Amino acid sequence: MANTGDDRPIPFRSRRADGDTLGGRIWHARDALDMSLAELAARLGLPEDTVGSWERDHAEPRTSALFMLAGVLGVSPSWLIAGIGDAPSPNDELAKPLLEQLNQIRMLHEQTGRAIEALEAEIASLAMRSRHKED
Repeated sequence: MANTGDDRPIPFRSRRADGDTLGGRIWHARDALDMSLAELAARLGLPEDTVGSWERDHAEPRTSALFMLAGVLGVSPSWLIAGIGDAPSPNDELAKPLLEQLNQIRMLHEQTGRAIEALEAEIASLAMRSRHKED
């Protein structure tokens, strides 16, 4: 049988990974945003110990948390996972005010959610008291 050349690999351009770890990239992105570990954990709605263990490469986030983390840090999931793509720049002065606004809105969103939960609990408590008085 004749060799058709179909067994040759197709050369794809690949962007080289940066050689860092997931934890190192989390730290790098957080540092570029001048964000503390506590701030990052709060924005993710997770314990600081959990996020810290990711940063120290003692654990890895689940897929959903990884995508949320990439969004909060303003990086692509592929860069966060494998270092492929553009790393965050600490000197990106144009994006910094927008990221700060986004973070403020996220914090307000979280506060609003907690306020709604507290009101719902109070309404449920009042309804229970009202039912007990009727009985």
